[in-house]
Amino acid sequence: MTTSSIKEVARRAGVSVGTVSNVLNHPERVAEATRTRVLEAVELLGFVRNDSARSLRSGVANTVGLIVLDVANPFFTDVARGVEDVCNETGSVVILCNSDDSGAKQDRYLRVLQEQRVRGVLVTPARDAELPVVELRARGLAVVLLDRTDERADLCSVAVDDVAGGRLAAEHLLAEGHREVAFVSGPRSIRQCEDRRRGLRTALRDAGLHLGTAVREVLVPAMNARSGAEAAWRLLAAGPLPSAVFCANDLLAMGFLRELLRAGVRVPTDVALVGYDDIEFAAAAAVPLTSVRQPTYRLGRTAAELLFEESEEPDTHTHRQVVFRPELVVRESTAGGGEAGWVSPPPVPPVS
Repeated sequence: MTTSSIKEVARRAGVSVGTVSNVLNHPERVAEATRTRVLEAVELLGFVRNDSARSLRSGVANTVGLIVLDVANPFFTDVARGVEDVCNETGSVVILCNSDDSGAKQDRYLRVLQEQRVRGVLVTPARDAELPVVELRARGLAVVLLDRTDERADLCSVAVDDVAGGRLAAEHLLAEGHREVAFVSGPRSIRQCEDRRRGLRTALRDAGLHLGTAVREVLVPAMNARSGAEAAWRLLAAGPLPSAVFCANDLLAMGFLRELLRAGVRVPTDVALVGYDDIEFAAAAAVPLTSVRQPTYRLGRTAAELLFEESEEPDTHTHRQVVFRPELVVRESTAGGGEAGWVSPPPVPPVS
């Protein structure tokens, strides 16, 4: 199947090639009657404009790169929707890349996005790689950090105050009467995990508790439901459970919850459980999950708006570091809990 050319559209509409170009790129410059005639010719001939060629002429494509750590995590799905909506409003498209928190994959995607002449990159940096901001800027790409903070004043970033989020979770559990909390988390090298841990520990210390006995930490390699289930098994096999568990994200909490229910542990009567992110599935869990809510859609939308501001006005753009405040959403996984102390659950087989 062949594609019509812009010359054929011009011939069909009885106008110049320049007029067709104006209709496609600057319609406000063309009279309505002429514009209608050209668009009818475009529709009749099935013309598709060559954005690749246009990008080569202008040096910039009408695309934006979005690099996230794990596209399977609903947190990033919601963030991506915010980015996509802004791009749709500006006539741009998003190239979504999944780094798997790998510096090598991140660097490869950055090279590809530069080759595609994208107008900018929104990126959640991988733990094991330095983001080459200076190099990207030198090549004309706007850069915004997503779900990350940065001390550099010449770089836009959008994130959530995760220390405050950790405090929210801890203060809620303290108000429910809990004095011993297990914290299930990914590696401390993940900034969000460490910040949530810090908020939890600060709140417990401020309440007069001794952290050596008030907090039990369980580190897992990944922030997904399987790791949450494995963390639950490790705690179950180790002996009595604390009366409350705080997981660094909802996927961990949902995997943890599944194993507790398999073991016959009652939530929240025996163990209260708090997650983080408030993904859509949190409210639909077997026991609806209390969670620290992040404004995920606003994160993506704000980051995209900053990116377009920088790419359109690079010389006058003011870099901003936007930090949102989280909020606590209380559901059945903690409501009614608060019996301090420990419970001894029946043994369960390890996760296969």
